[in-house]
Amino acid sequence: MKRFENKVVIITGGSGQIGFTTAKRMGSEGAKILLVDIDEESLKEKEKEAKESNYEMSYTVADVTKPEDVERYVETAIERYGKIDMFFNNAGIEGVVQPIPDYPVDMFDKVLAVNVKGVFLGMKYVIPKIEDGGSIVITSSVAGLTGTAGMVAYNTSKHATIGIMRVAAKELADRKIRVNTVHPGVVDSRMMRSLEEGINPGHGDAVKEKFVEMIPLGRYAKPKDVSDMVTFLFSDESSYVHGSQFVVDGGFTEQ
Repeated sequence: MKRFENKVVIITGGSGQIGFTTAKRMGSEGAKILLVDIDEESLKEKEKEAKESNYEMSYTVADVTKPEDVERYVETAIERYGKIDMFFNNAGIEGVVQPIPDYPVDMFDKVLAVNVKGVFLGMKYVIPKIEDGGSIVITSSVAGLTGTAGMVAYNTSKHATIGIMRVAAKELADRKIRVNTVHPGVVDSRMMRSLEEGINPGHGDAVKEKFVEMIPLGRYAKPKDVSDMVTFLFSDESSYVHGSQFVVDGGFTEQ
């Protein structure tokens, strides 16, 4: 029997690199997956790829900042698959790179709406429906553990997800639902290309080189490095892991 046979997982940010890499990994091990994202064209491509690999995976389009959309994706998972066993509360955006006095108020609001309110709403509507004994993983970041100049909205939001996780861990312990955060470092992804360019416009490659020099393992993380951790946290191998923070950063935060 495959590790996640007959298990159902919702993945927000499902068309992103970490979200979809995790979906494919879990699909290969028997999970039934609902991908959630705001980008329908990307979701269609991901669903097609999943079907070619014979994964039981479908999608629904949702804005994670809207309560009615979040409630609908939860109900969609139950309608299609009958239950929810796991929830990867993963959707997030990076915002822009600007010092605090120059940071646009509307962008600050947007980042917190997706990265904090979106996580909260996911918990609000998934918790009553998820099976006892289930598992929830929330994507934070090393930015939730440190401060980064120019990234006040992103850092604030990722610190906040830890608070949500800690409250949920207390509230769900009696149902044996485990809740943890995963904290990627710099990941080779669209988001990091955006941040590199934001830090030094026109010189993103030079920014990447400096980041690599700061990572003891000498490279950016691959999406698979993060999905391996998430998969572990959903598995029975982590059955006594609860209310904790899991850093996947090649030693970056130790510098």
